[in-house]
Amino acid sequence: MGRHFCCAGFLFLLLSLAFSACGQSAPYVRSDGKLAVVASILPLADFARQVGGNRIDVVVLVPAGASPHTYEPTPAQLLAVARARVLVLNGVGLEFWAEKVISSAGNPDLKVVTVSEGVKIIAGDPDEPGGNPHTWLSPVNAMRGVEKIRDGLVLADPAGAAVYRANADAYLQELRVLDADIRAAVAGFSSRKFIAFHAAWPYFAADYGLEEVDVIERRPGQEPSPAEVSEIVEKAREIKARAIFAEPQFSIRAANAIAEECGVRVLLLNPLGQPPEYHYIDLMRYNLGQITLALH
Repeated sequence: MGRHFCCAGFLFLLLSLAFSACGQSAPYVRSDGKLAVVASILPLADFARQVGGNRIDVVVLVPAGASPHTYEPTPAQLLAVARARVLVLNGVGLEFWAEKVISSAGNPDLKVVTVSEGVKIIAGDPDEPGGNPHTWLSPVNAMRGVEKIRDGLVLADPAGAAVYRANADAYLQELRVLDADIRAAVAGFSSRKFIAFHAAWPYFAADYGLEEVDVIERRPGQEPSPAEVSEIVEKAREIKARAIFAEPQFSIRAANAIAEECGVRVLLLNPLGQPPEYHYIDLMRYNLGQITLALH
């Protein structure tokens, strides 16, 4: 976590310099009348758009293809936070820079919504002392997050309360259908154990009766050692894995090596998605399809 604190200090410096150059004006409502909202990652931005509809404009901080575990917001993004009315975070340490950025933003009206509040947090690896942050990958938790975003937008923009509540109700129903479809699919699986690229899926696994027995990348940004590869191969054989999961945001070299050793294929799970036209529900249906190929 030492690196994270250093990064946060650097971000504080950038933010201070940006404010010195641009002043601290905070146009929380854009010239087109939309409420300014910032979200840390794509799934949370989609939740906000689904609830906010045409009343809000959302800026996403972590771009497609980047890892939120290591990404550092740019000066322009820091200014977006300073000028936002609502900031949507995952929490559980995913946004390691959040405390410094928020405290330095000079934005007393900023409403911070942390979607993981109230979620039972699963233990993380040694680099995640606060726990595993991937709460959004369970649609059950996604529903809780949508409710928190709805409540945050209502507080920030009471005039839009009826719109936010109606949009949230409609989207929550879509998420309930997704949840039911996942449960129906899992009921037909012949195996419940899988090996993922990194520890992104324990919340999904816990809510749907599955087990993430091991991961390829045990420390963010570090490929497994030869000894770790051997351990993963042994576990894959123990659970009779029919596939090894990789992720499109990272190199699949290690996954390919493990899969070749085990005589199985590599499938891609995507925890973050890819714009344009990103939709969380579409992403999770894609992930369900990949999981089904491996565990049916």
